[in-house]
Amino acid sequence: MDIGVLLPTSAAQWGDPRDLIAFGQEAERLGFASLFANDSLISPRIEALTMLAALAPVTTTATLGTGALLPFLRRPVQLAQSLASLDLLSGGRLAVAVGAGFPGRFGRPFYALSEVPWARRFARLDETVALWRALWAGATSFHGEFFRYDEMPPATPPFRTEGPPIWLGGATPAALARTGRLYDGWLPYPPDPADYASGLAQVHKAAADNGRSSDAVTPALFVTVLIDEDGERRAMDRYATTVYGMPLTELEKVQAVVTGSADQVRAALTRYIEAGARHIVVRLGALDLRTQHHQLERVAALIPAWNEITGAPNSTAQREGPPGRGQPDEKPEARCGRPGP
Repeated sequence: MDIGVLLPTSAAQWGDPRDLIAFGQEAERLGFASLFANDSLISPRIEALTMLAALAPVTTTATLGTGALLPFLRRPVQLAQSLASLDLLSGGRLAVAVGAGFPGRFGRPFYALSEVPWARRFARLDETVALWRALWAGATSFHGEFFRYDEMPPATPPFRTEGPPIWLGGATPAALARTGRLYDGWLPYPPDPADYASGLAQVHKAAADNGRSSDAVTPALFVTVLIDEDGERRAMDRYATTVYGMPLTELEKVQAVVTGSADQVRAALTRYIEAGARHIVVRLGALDLRTQHHQLERVAALIPAWNEITGAPNSTAQREGPPGRGQPDEKPEARCGRPGP
């Protein structure tokens, strides 16, 4: 059982961005199994791979993840080089969750900025991942629908021969089928644990239909959490309104959001664990770094209880070796709501 945290890389959340490095180190010390960075253009922020590269030499056990990386923003061959380099610098601790963006201001305008067509974006994403894997395996040519290279130069080899595990964010029926068929992990954020369970079952079926074990896909979850004794949930409502321009009651319809007392938060995430989640990436619903630190400590206090559910060790230091591909207790599109900023 892994509990990770999304780094508060938005410029609105920190004073000195270098404080994010200390935040990541503190999270690892407190027992968080992974440190994730968001990739987006909806607000000024520290770029995801830059953030993870800064953490690679100053952390030792935590998985370094993207949640989620938007490959269409970058040239695919160059991005394969960046990911392999980061995997090397972290000693094989990289996990790459990817997405294709969303309609509206959260995605389609970014395609125009990148001069990439919006049409067939999911097929382009899958082929981009296939290109990465081919490069990492030493291919010298690649012929797909979107990318054709007759002569590719030698690529930087990643830490692991097969490259870092690649997860897919999304839970439409098509995304579930693609996850089971092609990807090493699943990172959705369904508001209802029952939707998570049914989605995971479809992922497992797609994996089996394609000759893969269910263990080939890490079942992960992205969820916004705020421990708050205020029964009226005002702090999380401020977060939803400030970040998304919508009240909490509306955000809860499209994303996994949990707020309440420590016991209520523990129970709510336990329901996702019982539904099959084995790597939970927590976004702390706080608008400033000081409150983020406080929430980090409060959530960390709950990690032993969640680990007990699956019999997992209560410290990342007890795990040995780099994250594996598709093993639920190693590091390595529910409703398609809006991406986390």
